[in-house]
Amino acid sequence: MKELETLLISGADVRALLPMKECIEVMAGALSSVTDGSSVLPLRTVMRLDGTPNAFAAMPAVVGKGAGASLGAKIITVFPGNAATPYDAHIGVVLLFDAEHGRLLAIADASSITEIRTSAVSGLATRLLAREDASELAILGAGVLALPHLEAVRSVRDIKRVRVWSRSGDRAKDFAARAKKQFDIDVIVSGSARSAVEGADVICTITASRTPVLEGAWLAPGAHVNAVGASIPTARELDTAAVVKSKLFVDRRESTLSEAGDFLIPRSEGAVTDAHILGELGDLLAKKVKGRTSRDDITLFKSLGLAVEDVAALRHIHTKALASGAGARVSLGGLRDH
Repeated sequence: MKELETLLISGADVRALLPMKECIEVMAGALSSVTDGSSVLPLRTVMRLDGTPNAFAAMPAVVGKGAGASLGAKIITVFPGNAATPYDAHIGVVLLFDAEHGRLLAIADASSITEIRTSAVSGLATRLLAREDASELAILGAGVLALPHLEAVRSVRDIKRVRVWSRSGDRAKDFAARAKKQFDIDVIVSGSARSAVEGADVICTITASRTPVLEGAWLAPGAHVNAVGASIPTARELDTAAVVKSKLFVDRRESTLSEAGDFLIPRSEGAVTDAHILGELGDLLAKKVKGRTSRDDITLFKSLGLAVEDVAALRHIHTKALASGAGARVSLGGLRDH
């Protein structure tokens, strides 16, 4: 049996090959493909482990059409309790195949791709929806997404002041120190979520909370919110008032209607209807809908994370890895003997 080579791409290689500004543009293309129908994106499959909060998830997608399309999937475990261990809460791989012969082209670390692409999508939403002069950023949550979110928002807006809040004060202090070292920016550690949010132009919620950490009463006129942390129907980071007073945009409408507790819980209360979703980011990119129409609009982007983002990111990484010689080659079969 002859064998094909598959590229193995480590987390370090991912970070070297997927800089934030490039990833924001890759995500713009991926989300445009969702809205224009040139990608195939089933809802994610999640298998729960009995008696635990843990899960095993598969997220497949096809990006593009025809022989030039890329197909792949992210396969991950989700173990929320890992916050108290040396392990990430999300561990797994992203797989990339070609659409002509089904060859397995690459296997890459999922944690690093997820951190970068999730933050890049928030950066894209901020570019599309936040006020041009936004300068104050509040981050609720100080886990693995905090630094890349800071980088993503700074990539699209001139952020001059940053406040962070976390239930773990030590983690917030550590984030502030790392932000100073990496970006030479001072971060104020806030004693409460409210004190972090009040007066902020851009707010990113990246917590593991299942109940609201952000209240609508705290949002200043003109604020933009990226709601990222909750991704199941029974969990939310925003209270109902925050959703009701915001102009809501999503990564994908179908996913939001199936998975987003930040939207589904207010809808179950009768506070909003499906019409409250004004559009997808792809609609904004195609100029099919309007985003912010006044300085005082409060805008909200609900992020769930889509498999097309992972596959598009790995396709970009794979192309650069082939050109630079990065990654390791492994033979996994796939050629018939003739």
